[in-house]
Amino acid sequence: MLRVHFTAQDLTRTKVADGADPLWETVLSLHSLRESRPEPALTAWRQHAVRHGPGPLRALFTLVPKHGYFPDFLTPFAALDGVEPGLEAVMSTPRARLRAELTRLSGHRALPGWARGIGEGEPAALRQLARSLRTYHHLAVAPSWPRIAQRVGADRALRVHALGQSGAAAMLRTFGPTMRWRPPVLEVGYPVDRELHLEGRGLVFVPSYFCRGDPVALVDEELPPVLVYPAGGAVGHTTRQGPAPGVVTGCRALLAGSSLSS
Repeated sequence: MLRVHFTAQDLTRTKVADGADPLWETVLSLHSLRESRPEPALTAWRQHAVRHGPGPLRALFTLVPKHGYFPDFLTPFAALDGVEPGLEAVMSTPRARLRAELTRLSGHRALPGWARGIGEGEPAALRQLARSLRTYHHLAVAPSWPRIAQRVGADRALRVHALGQSGAAAMLRTFGPTMRWRPPVLEVGYPVDRELHLEGRGLVFVPSYFCRGDPVALVDEELPPVLVYPAGGAVGHTTRQGPAPGVVTGCRALLAGSSLSS
């Protein structure tokens, strides 16, 4: 469980993002692309992504494992303003942070040689990473953006209405069942036990189409606090039926044909 500790100042500074975050959606969609459990709402999207987004996937799958930790620098706060501001922030990540986050990732899985250039902050390696993110977003995520924006917008309107009418504490009560407001702590379903003290910075809630199950927070507590959660009616809440034919096979073929090698 994640326990988010609020002060009175945090409540006044808590808000909901203006819309879907393109880099959070891009990164989290990589989980959905490899999800073997059937999701009728995702079938057409998976088929499109497999058909049109092969080039950057080997690099992105390396940095974003199917489960567990992925680097915070892939989802910078600046991406709330759009894809390009987000990618500029990725490429401007301090070298010490790049190295620390990739070292953390390497503790969970072996990294290929090309990842060393990212960890060292080499401009060419960071440009290639940004190009991979941009290409995959453009080919696999952007075509579904109207649907993503619609679902995220509907969820956001609900939260903003509660926030405007009755304040942050009332809004925090609208997130069940994965979040429970026990003043002054928000208890969040999470894969590990963790405490997050906001310390007057407030919290930005980011509704997400591709967030599945438990909400997601940044690991580095020095970064601006955000909590990404499944937008109401998002893919994690769909009725599960039969599998989408060819999805797993398509992903394997897509990897085999990727332009980046390990």
